[in-house]
Order: sequence, then C-alpha cells, then structure tokens
Amino acid sequence: MVLRLERDSVVPPYEQLRAQLTVMVAAGLLEPGTRLPTVRSLAEHLSLSPGTTARAYRELEASGYVVTRGRRGSFIADEPPRSEPLEERRRRLAEAADTFAASCEQLGI
Repeated sequence: MVLRLERDSVVPPYEQLRAQLTVMVAAGLLEPGTRLPTVRSLAEHLSLSPGTTARAYRELEASGYVVTRGRRGSFIADEPPRSEPLEERRRRLAEAADTFAASCEQLGI
C-alpha cells in the first residue's frame, strides 16, 4: 500500500490519509476484509503521530469504510459505501480477465 502525504498542504494529514484510503477502497485496490496496518505501524511508516493515524481510522469507521475488531485490528468493510457489491465486482473482473485472455490468444501471445 503506497500512501503519500504532502507536508506543505493545507489539508490536514489525517484527512489526506482518510481520502487516500477511501479512494483505494473505491478503486478496488483494498479489497473487503483486507486488514489495515496497525495505527502505530502506519504512523511510524508515514512519520505521523499515532493520534493522527487513529483519527483517520475513526473517520473511516464512522463513514462505513472500515470496521474495527478490537485487538484483532481494523479491516476494510465487507460492503463499503458507494462501492459495487463484491459479487458484482468479481463477476466484472472475471469477464475482463476472459476478454483479456481471448485477446491474447488471438494475438498469438
């Protein structure tokens, strides 16, 4: 997971983190059930305070993107808001893979 924060931005770091994770979920880069890094490890990785990272996680949980399971950690919700249902996403992905494979075969690859 690649996250980049702009230190000189007027947007607070927790909001940058929340927005990037939201986009990653919406784009399918973070699948439902994916375990997020712990607050402390992500804070250390991004050179943030744990409180900043925890706030981003709380905001994501409040908006339905993340579920926290106590000491087991934080996970991407099974059905995040404004996302395509998981089965529909898998069906579309399978169709795209079939189309790609057929195209490769036609090209002799």
